[in-house]
Amino acid sequence: MEQTKQLQDSFMPEKFRVLSGSALKVLAMVIMLIDHTAAFLLVKSAAATRTLFVLGGTDISIYRIMRDVGRAAFPIFCFLLVEGFVHTHNRFKYGRNLLIFACISEIPWDLVHKGTFFDMSTQNVFFTLFLGYLAFCAVDYFKDNQLMQLICMAGLFAVSWNLKADYSYRGYVFLLIMYWLKEKRAAQAVIGTSWLIYEWKACFAFLSINMYNGQRGFIKGKWAKYFFYVFYPAHILILFLIRRMLYQM
Repeated sequence: MEQTKQLQDSFMPEKFRVLSGSALKVLAMVIMLIDHTAAFLLVKSAAATRTLFVLGGTDISIYRIMRDVGRAAFPIFCFLLVEGFVHTHNRFKYGRNLLIFACISEIPWDLVHKGTFFDMSTQNVFFTLFLGYLAFCAVDYFKDNQLMQLICMAGLFAVSWNLKADYSYRGYVFLLIMYWLKEKRAAQAVIGTSWLIYEWKACFAFLSINMYNGQRGFIKGKWAKYFFYVFYPAHILILFLIRRMLYQM
């Protein structure tokens, strides 16, 4: 019933709701790869950063286009996290996997950003997703105790502020917006875009989110599921190694 209500609230006509959860995962993964290829690799390329034209006072290059396209990845991953929380049969295992891969991903993340295996000045986005997931669990567990909900959310907000993970506290609050408005897709798009106004290109993610048809899709089985966890640290490490070979850095 809850899923049907969510689908009915989509601002997309029913005939355009053609994306399964699996399709959204693949789409988000491809968009993230485009973004990170530009951020970690092409930023050092003169050809990729050369201005193609100027739009509204902004120099547009291949690098700039790829980074702008990449803004849509995070909102889709946040949407998928909310869906995963709502439908998982084992919330502890889901959260444990997020934390494990947050720790695993920290090595390639630190390598590509700081050139070292360990650095506490910045953390990868899995930590942001994990904090949001903990907030979902707290809100649901204390659904009859608003004070405890507030205390838990505020505590996790403080952690997100100080942890310096990707998207930081803004990403944490965005996850809460996606969770609170999971049954109100139009409001989710408007308020979510307003919160991420500094990354306004992210609003295009809500087009694909509202094309979701509520189906799990073609990704089934343990190995297929874990591929999407592994892809994050693996693609960052590969981009780092390519950069080292091309630019000796």
